[in-house]
Amino acid sequence: MKQESSPVRLHRKQALSMEEVVQQYIKSMKIAAGLNTQRIFEAWDACSGAGPFTLKRFFRDGRLYITLNSSVIRNQLYFQKDVLVEKMNDWLSRDKLFTADNRTVNFIRELILK
Repeated sequence: MKQESSPVRLHRKQALSMEEVVQQYIKSMKIAAGLNTQRIFEAWDACSGAGPFTLKRFFRDGRLYITLNSSVIRNQLYFQKDVLVEKMNDWLSRDKLFTADNRTVNFIRELILK
């Protein structure tokens, strides 16, 4: 005689949006710092307009170091440093891939032009 087993009940998991899944993936793979750095460089290109004139980019401890190949552009941007930092941070705050709660790479505090 064969016993009937009760059907296995599968519990539904909470549905997640793609945005939540991507954020969880970024945290689980521990790539938030590198991704944040790339997003900061992207913000520089988008907000400054000096991407084609930028030779080197470096970010550490809230400071964005930019080396430009044109002294004229560097001089023009020098007087707009505070406005540029504000624009870039605003751009980053609206960026879905930027992780604002990352301890190592966060928002820009200072812009240093070389």
